[in-house]
Amino acid sequence: MSHIVEIKTEVRDETAISAACRRLELEAPTQGTVKLFSDSATGTIVKLPGWRYPAVFDTQSGQACFDNYEGRWGEQHQLDRFLQGYAVEKTRIEARRKGHTVTEQAQADGSIKLTVQVGGAV
Repeated sequence: MSHIVEIKTEVRDETAISAACRRLELEAPTQGTVKLFSDSATGTIVKLPGWRYPAVFDTQSGQACFDNYEGRWGEQHQLDRFLQGYAVEKTRIEARRKGHTVTEQAQADGSIKLTVQVGGAV
């Protein structure tokens, strides 16, 4: 039986953040406080390609803090790409933890289809 699931991503898992960075060939994430344009943010720091300021994730709340000045200081699709990679990696981690297998298939529209086989069955 097939089910389509849409996920609103909350970024809470440090391991999945690191895996998403490796997947997208980004610098490894760091912890700390960074200055954004007119504010600062503390948490897990991810440097996105072409962004003037990094994205910062508060893994306690799951929320992201960033300043891309409505796309002028960084293209939104780079953040979306990271969030997609994070969601895929988090799904893989949780599925494996429960003994399931995951297959991944890139779609023409840029989305990713994940198939989780319960119990590792093929």
